Amino acid sequence: MKAHFQTPKYQWGQAMQAAVNLVNDGSHPQVAAEALLARQGSPCEIVNVGAVQSTGHPVYLVEFADGLVVGVLEDEILPREN
Repeated sequence: MKAHFQTPKYQWGQAMQAAVNLVNDGSHPQVAAEALLARQGSPCEIVNVGAVQSTGHPVYLVEFADGLVVGVLEDEILPREN
């Protein structure tokens, strides 16, 4: 069965912030599993938008000020308040 791809709420280049503390679930190879990747409120920018192949849910690659790039789901980021 083919996944139905949802339209992303956010766009490439959009200024965002972490909505929650982002913890490595083991998928980020350069950081220990369960390590804190970014604190809630940390500013970031969307550098790519894709989708989870099995579910069709949008997934975002975001880059933080320290250069760390992390894949996140929509409920893990919010538009940055200026």
